[in-house]
Amino acid sequence: MKIYKYISIILLAFSTLFLIQCTGAFEDYNKTGVSDEEGERDAYFLRQHMVNMQNWVIPSDAHAHQFTEQLLGGPYSRYFTDVSPGFNNKNFATYTPEDAWSAATFGNIMTNVITSYNTVIAMTDDPILLSVAKVLKVMAMSRITDIYGPIPYSQLDGKGNLNTPYDSQQVVYETMISELNEAIEVLTENRTSDFSSKADRYYTGKTLKWAKLANSVKLRLAIRMADVNTAFAKSTAESVITDAVGPMTSNDDNAVLILISGQSNPYQVGMSDWNGGDSRISADIISYMNGYNDPRLGKYFDESAFGGYVGFRSGVTIPSPQSTNQLYSNMSESLRSASNMRIMCAAEVAFLKAEGALRGWSMGGGTAKDFYEEGITLSFEQNGVSGATAYIADNTNTPERYTDPLTPQFSYFGVPGTIKIAWDNLASYETNLERIITQKWIAIYPDGIEAWSEFRRTGYPKLMPVLTNNSSVVSTTRMARRLRYPNSEYTGNLTNVQYAVSNYLGGADNMATDLWWAKKN
Repeated sequence: MKIYKYISIILLAFSTLFLIQCTGAFEDYNKTGVSDEEGERDAYFLRQHMVNMQNWVIPSDAHAHQFTEQLLGGPYSRYFTDVSPGFNNKNFATYTPEDAWSAATFGNIMTNVITSYNTVIAMTDDPILLSVAKVLKVMAMSRITDIYGPIPYSQLDGKGNLNTPYDSQQVVYETMISELNEAIEVLTENRTSDFSSKADRYYTGKTLKWAKLANSVKLRLAIRMADVNTAFAKSTAESVITDAVGPMTSNDDNAVLILISGQSNPYQVGMSDWNGGDSRISADIISYMNGYNDPRLGKYFDESAFGGYVGFRSGVTIPSPQSTNQLYSNMSESLRSASNMRIMCAAEVAFLKAEGALRGWSMGGGTAKDFYEEGITLSFEQNGVSGATAYIADNTNTPERYTDPLTPQFSYFGVPGTIKIAWDNLASYETNLERIITQKWIAIYPDGIEAWSEFRRTGYPKLMPVLTNNSSVVSTTRMARRLRYPNSEYTGNLTNVQYAVSNYLGGADNMATDLWWAKKN
């Protein structure tokens, strides 16, 4: 144990407890009556802060999850869309979110993750725990930077003070890669030495799995910056493949957050329990999967009240009553009620390798086609469905045209895309890139923030334009490119946010400005 200042640690610990008392991460604390001395002795606080970081990579708290995953990532990835008429004129889907909506992700995740991270590094010298905490910090903060752009990162101090200078997104990414390299080295060296399962709701303390996850996240970040920092991205991606452990290769490697006993799945809460559900499945993903006769449909979605799988058009003025809009397909009951949440999967890694190989990078001896088909196969296996071989060979089906069963004006008279499934070695780079990203989009459902990032980076999959665009700056076809910084940054961190906008963002602080990695060379 480090010698640390008790008062500082206790304040950090309890400030986090106060901020997230509804998440369930610390529900047991008030029941146990563990003293500060006992907490230090048995690493109780340390374990709780490790778990807290895991709970906030993709928020398990129902309120935070609804804002970040269901109302933001959902519509922008076209996995979900709002069906509550009360959200009109203030929602993400029509590009006019209230400040409280835009601020929720920035404040909740950053505050909880950084506070717990600072507590962990103050409380222990254990190299494995410190490395796992570093990986979690990168995972959480990479989502923040991919939503907003430049953020405070390299200069965040150890006292929980978030009012610090911003970094450019390039510096954030390069710093994260450096941190992942440090963590991977330690985790690889200690891969046979597991740690307490009480500090780990992803892998129950298996260090080897954390090394694979760290490499997988590193590969994700490398691919993300492939068009703007190509040489560094290539060397970074190839170093993942040559690493002694490497990234995820099977579904046994998938990172999955195990919810605590008695904690409701946040998808069940937001998409079913609250008001009968404020969201339903977007017409876009169902149009693609219906057109492909995708065997995963029943694993992903419940059938609609109209029969079959029918999505609701994203980006419309939502009609009343809400109960009518709830007749459309919902997330499947099995996913909504699951006792876990998937954080990252091996199928995504295979698609990342497919894109790397398509770019001519060395991805371990396989071709882009090999990794593409591996990604589809892994996704089918993960969802417990058969038919991957026939699906992969399908060179006929394309996404279907969307017809709304209740509101004809919501129908889309074109088709969202025409890409087919079967790989074509003679197709252009862009066509095969679209093929990879489209199948990755289907495979990583319901990780909307990741899917939205890939759409902004590549333009794929091709999606239906919104019918109601309440923004004066956001392009209807290009969609929202980022979120505006919350008003709290302009009141509490004014000098730093203004400097970041002027020097790093590369445009106005609005939802139309592209992020660094979306500005292709």
